[in-house]
Amino acid sequence: MQYKQIIILTSCFVHFRPRTLFNIISGITTRFIVYSLSDFSMDIVAELKKGNRRAIARAISIVENNEKEAKLIIKKIFKSSGKSMKIGITGPAGAGKSTLINRTSIELNKLGYKTAVLAIDPTSHITGGAILGDRVRMTESTDSGTYIRSMASRGATGAISLSLRNSIRILEYAGFDPIIIESVGAGQTEVDIEKVVDITVVVFNPNTGDNIQTIKAGLTEIGDVYLINKSDLPGSNQLFDSVRDFIGMSEKNPIVMLTSAKSNKGVTDFARKLEELMKARKKTKVKEEESRLDSELRDIVLNNVKSKVSTMLDSSKSYASYLKKVRSKKIDPFEAADKISKGLM
Repeated sequence: MQYKQIIILTSCFVHFRPRTLFNIISGITTRFIVYSLSDFSMDIVAELKKGNRRAIARAISIVENNEKEAKLIIKKIFKSSGKSMKIGITGPAGAGKSTLINRTSIELNKLGYKTAVLAIDPTSHITGGAILGDRVRMTESTDSGTYIRSMASRGATGAISLSLRNSIRILEYAGFDPIIIESVGAGQTEVDIEKVVDITVVVFNPNTGDNIQTIKAGLTEIGDVYLINKSDLPGSNQLFDSVRDFIGMSEKNPIVMLTSAKSNKGVTDFARKLEELMKARKKTKVKEEESRLDSELRDIVLNNVKSKVSTMLDSSKSYASYLKKVRSKKIDPFEAADKISKGLM
């Protein structure tokens, strides 16, 4: 809009009542914000398609922090999503995952792939946790073309948050394939990572006291590949035998390998094995993607319902009344919850 037009428009406002004037200005402001967001999302999407790394970083920051803008971006790129292979690499802290991913990314890039890494930090988004360490250990792979981004789990169960799923879509749209997701072993993270990836790799380290008990903790059910990393350390062969013997009963018939990321031993073989698995999984990817979308849609609906119910409870007199009874021990929480739930439904 030209300056002359603004002056003419402003001069017209003097003929309106204050309330009418407020409504007109509000309408213009709202339309301006919507148009601005729409134009912005179009610009950033165009840059994503070019593989612009600043645009990628900006887009991922948006899906982490700005729900309104994130929805506009995802709406434009969603149809192109679900084609890249996703590799989850998980296991106990100290297993050497970051260094392993660094070396593996280089080997995959040599094979002609364009690799990206999302390193999930399960700790506080404010303190940063292992974010700096992940990036420092992976600088070598960035020189070979790998894109690396650290993310906070934001308290999502198993670190599988909405922002992670949408960050994967952004990287897919920017042309990255495969996308490696590193998840530190914390709570149910290792088990839930399987929900968003095509291939799951579990990494153990003989120096962290891993034994049959830790192996039993759900990890034998999810792995497609089990790596005994830091294989140059004492006890690695014994751990290799234990893992191989224990998971021998698994229906998935997973692969067990020895690697040493520090000396680059076994990493090339590991990258080639990943390539074999990716080619095999391509055949069933459509069905797997349908299952993941079902899981994601359910998560979004449940989160929306939870948010709305929480808002309703904050202003509910019935809830306040039952809470008072629970606090005075006149009624137990289960009975109170049943009655409150019936009132809501």
